Amino acid sequence: MFCTSFPRPRCPQYSNPINVKISQFGIEFIRGFGEAMAPYFPGEATPSLGFRDHGYLYCVSPEGADAARARVEMQRSLGAHTVYLDQGALKDRFPWLNVEDLAGGSWGSKDEGWFDSMGLLNGFRRAARAEGVEYIDNAVTGLEVEDDRVTSVKLSTGEVVSCGTLVNAAGPRAQQVAAMTGLSIPVMPHKRYSFVFASETPVPGRMPNVIDLSGTFVRPEGELFLTGNTPLDDGPADFDDFAIRHDEFEDRIWPALWHRIPAFDALRVMQSWCGHYEYNMLDHNGIVGFHPQIRNFMFANGFSGHGLQQSPAVGRAVSELILYGAFQTLDLTPFRYERIAANEPFLEEAVI
Repeated sequence: MFCTSFPRPRCPQYSNPINVKISQFGIEFIRGFGEAMAPYFPGEATPSLGFRDHGYLYCVSPEGADAARARVEMQRSLGAHTVYLDQGALKDRFPWLNVEDLAGGSWGSKDEGWFDSMGLLNGFRRAARAEGVEYIDNAVTGLEVEDDRVTSVKLSTGEVVSCGTLVNAAGPRAQQVAAMTGLSIPVMPHKRYSFVFASETPVPGRMPNVIDLSGTFVRPEGELFLTGNTPLDDGPADFDDFAIRHDEFEDRIWPALWHRIPAFDALRVMQSWCGHYEYNMLDHNGIVGFHPQIRNFMFANGFSGHGLQQSPAVGRAVSELILYGAFQTLDLTPFRYERIAANEPFLEEAVI
C-alpha cells in the first residue's frame, strides 16, 4: 500500500444504496472529526482534514444517460446532493469543459470532495494510543489455528502474540494473511499510477474532481492538479511491484485530459508514484465480517479503491461485530464473507 499527504476522495455517487449510506456517514464523520478528536489533543489544535467540498463530476456518454439519471435519482432519494446536468447545463456550469461528446454529467453539488488522509490517520493513531492500543512495527509471518479459532500470531522477529480476535485489514496483502489459515479471498493488488502536474493555463472557478469517459480523473491540488486512470494492463500485480509507468501519462492520460479540458494543452509533471488498490475481483465491494468456520477471523478487505472513504463506517461496523456480535447501526450484511464462498457478487459499478 502507499500513503500520501495529498487529500483523498469522499464521494456518495455510488450505484449501490448501501455504499451511498456508507459515504454519507463518512461525510458526517469527517465534518465532526476535530470535535471528536479534541479530548485526545488537550491544549493543542485538533487535526484539520482540510475537506474540499468541490464535488465529483462524472462525465456521461449519450448511451449512459438513462442509467446515470437513474443513479442520481436513487442517490437523491437517500439524501445525497447529486444533480444531473444535461449537456447545455454542464457547459454553463463548467465552461472550460469540452462537452461535445457528452450527454451530460452527474455532479455532487454538496457534501462531496476530498480530504487529508494523513490527518485522519494521525488523529486515529493518537486516539487509539490514548485508549491503550499498542502499535507493533513488525510483519505477520504465520497464524496458529486450533479447532475453530486463531490462537496466536507469529511475527517476523520470532515473537508470538496471543489472539482474541483477528481482523484482517491488510489491504492489498489481504490474501496473504487469509492464506495463513488456509482461506482464500479474491483480493489482489492492482497497480494505480498517480501524477501531479502543473498547467500553464489555470482552470477558473471551483473545479470538481472530473472523471472522464476514458476513466481518467483529474482534480485541483492547490495550484497543481492530481490525475490518474485505470491502466490497460489492469491485472493483479506482484505484492512488491511499485514500478511506475511514465508512458501511461504521455500515451493515455494527457490525451484524455487535453480532449476533456482544452486548457490542459501544456502540462508539466511535478511528481508521480505508484500504489496498489486492494481489488476485489468478484464485485469491487468490501468484505466485512467473521469467517463462518474460523470464528474469530474477521475480514475488512477488498474495498477496490474506495477504502479510505468507507473506513469510518466500516471501522464502526467491525467494532459492533466484535462487541455485540451483530451490526447495530448501518447494516453491512451484504458485504458478508459468505457471498465470496458462494460466488454471489454484490456489484458496485462506480469504481474508478
